[in-house]
Amino acid sequence: MINGSLYLMTVLIWGTTWFAIALQTGDVPAMVSVFYRFAIAACLLIGILKFSGKLQSIKRRDHLFCLLQGVCVFCLNFLCFYSANHYINSGLESVLFSMSVVFNAINGVIFLGQRITYRLAFASLIGILGIVCLFWENLLANNFETATLIGIGLCLLGTYGFSIGNIISARHQKRGLDVLSTNAYAMLYGALTMLFIMLVTRTHFTLETTVSYIGALFYLAVFGSVIGFGAYFALVGRIGTGAAAYATILFPLVALSISTLFEGYIWTGTAMVGLVLILSGNIVMFVKLKTRLKPRPKPIIH
Repeated sequence: MINGSLYLMTVLIWGTTWFAIALQTGDVPAMVSVFYRFAIAACLLIGILKFSGKLQSIKRRDHLFCLLQGVCVFCLNFLCFYSANHYINSGLESVLFSMSVVFNAINGVIFLGQRITYRLAFASLIGILGIVCLFWENLLANNFETATLIGIGLCLLGTYGFSIGNIISARHQKRGLDVLSTNAYAMLYGALTMLFIMLVTRTHFTLETTVSYIGALFYLAVFGSVIGFGAYFALVGRIGTGAAAYATILFPLVALSISTLFEGYIWTGTAMVGLVLILSGNIVMFVKLKTRLKPRPKPIIH
């Protein structure tokens, strides 16, 4: 029940953040928007944990891993995706982010000694095939132009950074560290790293004072970052990196639903096939069929 709630929360929140990121694409540089987002999220989360007495004190070595997690997830990952939004649409970004299923499974085997189960492999295969079908028309329409390839490359790089962050979060939880506390430290380090990059590249602070930009920033900082990452990394600790990443397979469905309502997305035949495949993969991953066997009669001893 708890796993299902965390999974649903992650899908619904992160599935809507892609549209919010698109609303932030404009005059404000990508790294500035990423800095704003995680500076706000880190201050908010640290403040809440400190006020409630739940901010966990961790060792210097653990802080170094939080720094690495912050660089991979809350800096590199989002800098890549915010930048990629200039080249490809948010729906396609969410599809490429779903490759974290593959990256997490591979990195789980390399770094955590996890094994790829037949259930996970089959579900991931069905899900990835569904993604291809879901966006087949978009891929053909873009015709793999240079701008599209740049966008795809940035998304895959960002996704791999996110996957490394998953491994680090799993490491934190194996050591008994609190998810929210390590997230708070990692977000702070990610924001500071982004600030350093801005200073080195002499990127100017700008702020778009429109309702859409400010509203999207608030949603991304509070729901997309504090709540979304808290739910997701808790899920990583409970069911593993590979199974938790399967939640990203459903992100495109939420993103496309929003696109259908607000951007006029048109569902094609192949997109519908993709929808069925993705949902089927989800069922394979999380529904366990129980078969009841009749007990064997005990032998009669004479």
